[in-house]
Amino acid sequence: MSYGGSVGISPGNVAVHHAKCDAKLVEWRVKIAELVLRVLVLGLGVAAAALIGANSEVKVIFSITKKAKFTDMKSLVFLVVVNGIVATYSLVQVVRCAVGIFRGSVLFSKPLAWLIFSGDQVMAYLTLAAVAAALQSSVIGKFGQPELQWMKICDLYKKFCTQAGEGVASALLVSLCTVILSWISAYSLFRLYGGRKGKADSRW
Repeated sequence: MSYGGSVGISPGNVAVHHAKCDAKLVEWRVKIAELVLRVLVLGLGVAAAALIGANSEVKVIFSITKKAKFTDMKSLVFLVVVNGIVATYSLVQVVRCAVGIFRGSVLFSKPLAWLIFSGDQVMAYLTLAAVAAALQSSVIGKFGQPELQWMKICDLYKKFCTQAGEGVASALLVSLCTVILSWISAYSLFRLYGGRKGKADSRW
């Protein structure tokens, strides 16, 4: 309404304004959470790959020198490769998130949202598969398999198993973070198809 030629503000406009501010605040919090998680994935992924990739132990058994290394277990090789891929992918995403926050833009285009969503889904499935395989091998190494006459390797190579366990634990945290990131990217994608989808088609 207006009085004396001045334009007034209706309660409806105030409500819409507050709703927009609240939505923008939520978007910024999601973006910050995404950046933090991607930094964690980057750091933990590098740590997991380094812990397992640089892991080895030499033992002398009956005058025979034997060296345990991660390449002896294909599941650990797979885990190192996957964490290297995830860390590289996370580095790219960290740059994207940082640039988006620096520029002050939160929303992005649908093609980019689909690309990020697809990439996050692939990373989540890859890390879960790699961790599951590594955990299975770790259990066998720790407890053996009496039915198949597989001995407890960790009784011989304690240092190797301890460091490998630390690497697998780091990889497990990576997989949990990638799952959460896949949820965030799904939210970021499908909100573009909401009620105000046509109003925001911004860049990074």
